[in-house]
Amino acid sequence: MTQDPTRERLIEAASRLFGREGFRRVTVRDICRAAHANVAAVNYYFGDKMGLYMEVVDRAIAVMQGTTTAAQEGSGGLSPQEKLRHYVRTYLSALLQSPDANTWIHGIMNQEMNEPTKAAAKIAREAIRPRVEYLSGIIAGVLGADVSDPRVRRCAIAVQSHCLWYGRQPQTSVFRKAAFPEWPDEITTGLEGIAAFVAEFSLAGVAGVH
Repeated sequence: MTQDPTRERLIEAASRLFGREGFRRVTVRDICRAAHANVAAVNYYFGDKMGLYMEVVDRAIAVMQGTTTAAQEGSGGLSPQEKLRHYVRTYLSALLQSPDANTWIHGIMNQEMNEPTKAAAKIAREAIRPRVEYLSGIIAGVLGADVSDPRVRRCAIAVQSHCLWYGRQPQTSVFRKAAFPEWPDEITTGLEGIAAFVAEFSLAGVAGVH
């Protein structure tokens, strides 16, 4: 099916603007101007601004689901420890290899945390919950515990947060450079070293919880 170029320009422009400014501060006129489209185009293709926003959110969710699926693929038959290493490497790869390409997704997530819309529940249900449930299953295996064990939830949050510290570039680098200008930029040292460290640190942490 051939994509409508005007519709795609609207989605691309809206993704950038919503990710940077949030749903409430972006106007239909702003989007149409950035997309070089008639001001009536948003209503024609999406019904209204919220309809366009939900299309952008659906695309963000699809990317996030793709990362979770990639983390699951190729993990069959691995030990829980190797599954965790595979998860960390896959997740960090998605975050680090094309940071500019997915900046708008991080922006949408940040905006929804600060000023949630009706999309927040959809993101949580369709993108965040499946990822955390999968990671929790891995950690439960490492611990030899039931997935309902509170330690599993806490460890899953810790692993996810550690990955996001490196993945949320350039946001985190602003604070790092200001607070510790003498520290080297670890992102430039490559994915493999970072992934290996995060995975081993996570495994040691999980093994040490009581």
